[in-house]
Amino acid sequence: MQIDAVILAGGEGRRMGGADKALLVLEGRSLLAHVAGRLRPQVGRTALSANGDPARFAAFDLPVLPDARPLGPLAGILSGLGWGLANGVDAILSCPVDAPFPPADLAARLAAASGGSHPAHATAGGRMHAATALWPVALAPALAAFLASGANPRIADFAAAHGSIAVEFPDAAAFVNLNTTGDLAAATAGRVR
Repeated sequence: MQIDAVILAGGEGRRMGGADKALLVLEGRSLLAHVAGRLRPQVGRTALSANGDPARFAAFDLPVLPDARPLGPLAGILSGLGWGLANGVDAILSCPVDAPFPPADLAARLAAASGGSHPAHATAGGRMHAATALWPVALAPALAAFLASGANPRIADFAAAHGSIAVEFPDAAAFVNLNTTGDLAAATAGRVR
C-alpha cells in the first residue's frame, strides 16, 4: 500500500494565545519538525495542511495544502486526500502538528488494520485519537459531501460512518496533544513522556 502523510496544522491556536502551533519550539525544534521527522521514514511523501501565508513554512520543504473551506481538521484531511489522489497513492496518514511524538510504527500498524479499504485510527490509554488516522484516498468524495452537507464536521463521526478500525497502541504518551502553553511547558520539562 502506498501511503503519503498530511500534518494537520490549520487550527487557530486559540488555547495557545493565537500562536502558530507548527512553529512552537520543543527541545530546540519546532513541533512541525518533530512530527515531520517521525512521519517521513514511514511514508512516501509528507505535506502540511495549513492556512495563511505558506512562506512561513518554506524552511521545511513540505507542500502546503490550504483548506478549501475552514471547517476544522476534516478540511485538512480532505486537502490531504485530494493531494494523495493527485499523487496516485492508496491512503493518507493524518497526524496533528500538536501531537509531536507519533510512534515509529504508526503507518505500518494502521495500514495493516485498514487493509486499504477502511479508515483506521489510533487509540491509546482508553482514548480515541481520530485525527491520527489512515484514510483511503477513495474516501475523498464522501468526505467532500459530508463537509458540504452542513453536518457537524467531527472526525469521529465521519470515521465511524465509514467503518474506521481502532488500532490500540501501548504508549498513550505518544499521542499527547500540546493544546495549551501549560502542555508545552510540561513537555519541555519532560513531564509528558
